[in-house]
Amino acid sequence: MGWRLTRRTAVSAVIAGAIAVVTAGLPPVGAGARAEAAPSLGTVAAPALPPVPVATEGRHGTGTPPPPRLPRNFRGTGQWIVRDMGITVPFTWEGRDGESQMTAGGPQYPIWFTNLIYRDTLYTLTYKWPGVTEHPCSRFPGFNLEQLNEGLAGARFVGREVLQGNPDRRVNHWRVGVVRPQFPPGAYPRLPLALGDIYVDQRDRGTFWQVLQFGIQNLYDPELDEWAVMDTFERTPGTVTLPPRCASPA
Repeated sequence: MGWRLTRRTAVSAVIAGAIAVVTAGLPPVGAGARAEAAPSLGTVAAPALPPVPVATEGRHGTGTPPPPRLPRNFRGTGQWIVRDMGITVPFTWEGRDGESQMTAGGPQYPIWFTNLIYRDTLYTLTYKWPGVTEHPCSRFPGFNLEQLNEGLAGARFVGREVLQGNPDRRVNHWRVGVVRPQFPPGAYPRLPLALGDIYVDQRDRGTFWQVLQFGIQNLYDPELDEWAVMDTFERTPGTVTLPPRCASPA
């Protein structure tokens, strides 16, 4: 049963996000090619909106915008979308003093879960999901906002885009991923554990408009991919509440 508890623990972690430990013996799921071709929920290529801060040096290259960075305080609302299951539910993502919480759905919806970064610990609790009967609160100590942003710092820049239906919402598209084991280029066996596409505002890398998470962290979903699409994202402190079912760390 241990492998099932990794369900909601990677980048979503996007985002949200964080990366869980999974067993090395899990079989490949064919995620590499799929993630590379994954479209956003409606984007078109677009030139950058000037002025856009750019990195002058470093791993991302000259002229590349700085990578996403989740702020310490924020609040956002939107939808959580599981396209292959035909499910869309309300979604909130909030942060306060470096702690953060994602909540999708609720007791009246077909899915309902929450992910938290709380007191240097990652929590994930799925209250409802079709076909799921066990609902433990999984806890992964030793993870915080700083570590999440360190992971985002290694994201790969895909391009500048405009979200369809939101012509004023110009975004920088980034891709993050965890592949194990890490081998040099060549014919080596690799397992894409967690992959994600992150769309942040071109003027503010700390404003997250869309997140696609794909891979082992989506084991409950038959197609292994889920979306967070934000309607609002503000730099004001949100509310982070540890569920009673999750024991607070000492």
